[in-house]
Amino acid sequence: MSERKRTAVLISGRGSNMAALVNAAREPSFPAEISMVLSNRADAAGLAFAQEQGIATMVLSHRDYADRIAFDAALDANLRIAGIEIVCLAGFMRILTPWLVERWRNRMINVHPSLLPSFKGLDTHARALETGVRVHGCTVHFVRAEMDEGPIILQAAVPVRADDTPDTLAARVLEQEHVIYPKGLALLAAGRLQVENERTVVDGERMPRDVLVVPRV
Repeated sequence: MSERKRTAVLISGRGSNMAALVNAAREPSFPAEISMVLSNRADAAGLAFAQEQGIATMVLSHRDYADRIAFDAALDANLRIAGIEIVCLAGFMRILTPWLVERWRNRMINVHPSLLPSFKGLDTHARALETGVRVHGCTVHFVRAEMDEGPIILQAAVPVRADDTPDTLAARVLEQEHVIYPKGLALLAAGRLQVENERTVVDGERMPRDVLVVPRV
C-alpha cells in the first residue's frame, strides 16, 4: 500500500476519540498513522494514553501566547515541523482562527456530537432532549472557520429513548463517534474524499435508498 499519512490529533481532555483513532491505526492496512498527539493543556488525560502507545506528544499552552493568532501560528509551525499531513480535532477546546483553518483546508477534520447542522456548539444531548427529536447522533466533517461548520463526511444516528437522560444519550452517541471517526479519517487518508461546492463526494460510494423512520410506525 502507499505510505500512510502522518496524522496529528489535537485534544484538551481525556481523548477518547483520539484513542479510537489510535486503535484503528494499529491495523497495517489503515491508511493513516497517528504520529503526534498535541494538547493545549498539560493535564489532559489523553496525553498519558498516547505516551503509553509510543506516540510523540506535545503540550502547547495557549496561555503562553499573546493572542489566538500567535498561538495558532505556533501550532501550525509545530505541525509542519513534524511533517503532519492531516489534523484531527478530538475535543480540542479552542476556537481556531480562520488563518489556521485555511492553512489546513480539507486536511483538518472534526467529530461533533450531533447530526449537523442541528445542535452546533455545546450541551448537544440536553438540547436534543429538550427539543424532543426522535433521532440524535454524531457527525464527522471538514473544519471551517465558523463553529461546527464544514462539509459533512459521515454521520451516525441513534434513536432517542423515552427514558434517556443527557448522560445516557451521550454514552450511546459516543460509541458511534468511536466508529465513524476512524472511518472518516481512513476515507481522507486514502484519498477517497473530494469537496465540490462545499459538499463531500466519496469515490465509489452511493447513498442507500432505504428511509430511516424513528419510531417505526
